[in-house]
Amino acid sequence: MLLNWTRGLPEKATTMSHPLRTVLLLTALLMSMAAARAAEITVFAAASLSDALTSIAAKYEGISGDRIRFNFGASSTLARQIREGAPADVFFSADEAKMDDLARVGLIDPAVRLPLLSNTLVIIAPSHAGESLVGPRDLLKKSVRRLAIAEPQTVPAGIYAKEYLEKIGLWMALRAKIIPTENVRTALAAVAAGNADAGLVYKTDARISKDVRVVFEIPAEEGPRIIYPIALLRSSKEAAASKAWITHLTSAEARAVFTAFGFLPVNRDQ
Repeated sequence: MLLNWTRGLPEKATTMSHPLRTVLLLTALLMSMAAARAAEITVFAAASLSDALTSIAAKYEGISGDRIRFNFGASSTLARQIREGAPADVFFSADEAKMDDLARVGLIDPAVRLPLLSNTLVIIAPSHAGESLVGPRDLLKKSVRRLAIAEPQTVPAGIYAKEYLEKIGLWMALRAKIIPTENVRTALAAVAAGNADAGLVYKTDARISKDVRVVFEIPAEEGPRIIYPIALLRSSKEAAASKAWITHLTSAEARAVFTAFGFLPVNRDQ
């Protein structure tokens, strides 16, 4: 059986001594078997998770031998891509609603779905801005001409922002100032670049940019309940490896990374 492996070796290698040739062939066989065992896991995840998940995956790949491929974007966009047949193994949404949409059409494995993280909203302004903003009502000032939030009809971060502004009675007054963006990272970028005078984004996103400052952090108990659920997709071709990846994300090691990036554990009593 080993002789079959000489087809992939240079001609010079086939003329080596038998012991050396055997070592080379065994090495090639073991490398091939290792490659065959390694899985490639495709994870569709909310844009706000990109930094934390990339950090976790870098170490996990070295330990597991598996490769994690990410598709980051607005949860609404990712859910639509999955419904249209995009190949994916795991969906990590920024809200329960998008996960529920996929559950209703039987695209996720309900036995491998769990709420994993929470977050809070913050109001941000460009770090160089001279205008003093202190709280939500300051968004009514004339100096705030453009307010960036993720698209408020479909994107979770935008839906959460709209829900909060409606709760405090400011949505109608601010609606004309709203600049809807593709996702929360785009809203952050608009404020960082000075293309918007203020924005509502996740606390975790505000932490990664030196070009914005947090004007006001909305207390978790006053803002919308933000939940990030994760689930295995029924169409996964790497179900076992994907389950192992999801399990790793619940580990103390992964939780420490999520916490370092500002995410919160899910408060089930909220």
